[in-house]
Amino acid sequence: MSVQEMFDEFQKKVMQEESLRSRILATASSSNPMGEFCRICREEGFELYPMDLINAGEEFYAAIRRSTDGGGENSPKLEGEDDLYEMFLGAIR
Repeated sequence: MSVQEMFDEFQKKVMQEESLRSRILATASSSNPMGEFCRICREEGFELYPMDLINAGEEFYAAIRRSTDGGGENSPKLEGEDDLYEMFLGAIR
């Protein structure tokens, strides 16, 4: 299963379990939010690590850039476009 597939499956689980959703939202105030998020993912059976999220976010953003306007370097990066952790939190809020 790819990182994105695991991420999607985990999001479905989080949306179905309010206590898990609360735990994930609480990671935002942690001193190491992404590390705490990934620790919870692993506890729930999803082998995700911070570097997995960083790489997947960068790959996702690169694919978007390649798909628009010929993938030129002129398209400005919007804050958070490559941050899967922040996008996950936004989706479950």
